[in-house]
Amino acid sequence: MSPTDAPVLQVRGLSKSFGSNQVLRGIDLDVPRGKVVALIGPSGSGKTTILRSLNGLETPDAGTVTVGARGATGVGAPGNGGDTGTVPQLPALTLDFGAKASPREVAALRDRSAMVFQHYNLFPHMTVLQNIIEGPVRVQRRPRAEAVAEAEGLLGRVGLLEKKDAHPFELSGGQQQRVGIVRALALKPQLLLFDEPTSALDPELVDDVLLVIKELAEEGWTMVIVTHELAFARQTADEVVFMDGGVVVERGPASQVLRNPREQRTQAFVRRLLHEI
Repeated sequence: MSPTDAPVLQVRGLSKSFGSNQVLRGIDLDVPRGKVVALIGPSGSGKTTILRSLNGLETPDAGTVTVGARGATGVGAPGNGGDTGTVPQLPALTLDFGAKASPREVAALRDRSAMVFQHYNLFPHMTVLQNIIEGPVRVQRRPRAEAVAEAEGLLGRVGLLEKKDAHPFELSGGQQQRVGIVRALALKPQLLLFDEPTSALDPELVDDVLLVIKELAEEGWTMVIVTHELAFARQTADEVVFMDGGVVVERGPASQVLRNPREQRTQAFVRRLLHEI
């Protein structure tokens, strides 16, 4: 296996219950470096619980999560043009949740990824710039001047530099979500996680956000995306994973799963969603 094909993320046997409701039933997932995996499926199938588990926001009941080492030659992915700067180099990390991972281990897992939320989750009392540099400065202990310079560069990239001193309430939903993406990128993660990044947006604001995500995919960022935008998944994802009832029903190349799914349950879901749009 070449370095570019080596998994950034390996998940084995991930299980999670909320009371008597088992939402994840032994999930396995591999995400190679520089690839995009889209998770699709009906509400309640466990997609968001997977993302939250990968970011340390949920603690699974069982299973292991391994995130590969971050070397000196790349941050989120090869070819993204970044370097590690003052972000510490990180060895491979494996958490065994069946052995009750410690808070320190969960925090270490959270350091490897960055989440873009469905409803932005920006701090309302902070400006756009303050929202973006909060993590790099307070959590990663990077110099403020360095964090500000990188944040301004990222804001310019998504066309929002002039909004750096604005507060979230002064922005449209699409602008807030682009700030959320910049905030994630500023952490220089190995893995970008997107939880239905366009579902809270008005239809006319969706395209700008999807364009930013497509550009990140083209640059080689490693991403896991929960989405109901099947056309976007077909254009952007290397692999699509269809989930239902807390299990993986079908997985494969986006063109196969979304154009010619093998499983009847996948066929029904894809037909219904394409009919709705």
